[in-house]
Amino acid sequence: MITLLRHIHRTYSIVVILAFSALFYPFYYLASRKPAGYRLLNLMRKLNSFLISTFIGVFYLFEYEEPLVKGQTYIYCSNHFSNFDIMIMCILAKGRFHFMGKEELLDNPVLKLFFKTIDVPVNRDSKISAFRAFKKVGDNLENGMSLIIFPEGRIDGHQYPPQLLPFKNGPFRLAIEKNIPIIPVSLTNVWKKMWDDGHKKGTSPGFCNIYVHKPVSTRDLNIDDADLLKDRIFDLINSKLVHK
Repeated sequence: MITLLRHIHRTYSIVVILAFSALFYPFYYLASRKPAGYRLLNLMRKLNSFLISTFIGVFYLFEYEEPLVKGQTYIYCSNHFSNFDIMIMCILAKGRFHFMGKEELLDNPVLKLFFKTIDVPVNRDSKISAFRAFKKVGDNLENGMSLIIFPEGRIDGHQYPPQLLPFKNGPFRLAIEKNIPIIPVSLTNVWKKMWDDGHKKGTSPGFCNIYVHKPVSTRDLNIDDADLLKDRIFDLINSKLVHK
């Protein structure tokens, strides 16, 4: 019975997501036409994420180790187990922000409006693409636009319960080069509501816990410390995850 209800909820969730995506698409399109509208793009996807979550009955409880500084540029690093994760990070991020994500997202009719404007796509199999992507992200950071990135690089939809995958080096080298503090974010039990392989497990309403760790400074680090920084962020995120 529980399994049936979860599958019904999954179908309902997909309908809600598609309905709000269609509703917001014309506004996304108009805002994406000129750079002056880019700030509005972020505001609208925050609103869209909040409305979708509310209508499908998923609510987020944010716990902050310490308050985030208004106007500060951050690199937000989070685990990535669920299709809810992007919406959560849109709601969490402060001020101007953008994502870095896989190039395949350009195939999504809605997401490509963002990845052709404020977000940065990357082909991780191409060194040239990665170099250009991190160059653009670095420029955005210098211009005061925070970055949201999932350093695992992908969701492992096969392992259940999900486990944190090894992190890529790029975000941590960039944080050191640009002297940007990192915000580790543990999406602790979100996968219990919507695991990536939802057609097997279904979805369910309820409360999701998000632990926002205090900023990790990169001020006194050099590029040789990138691996140590990566391991530190990995351990912080993993320390709050629910694996059962």
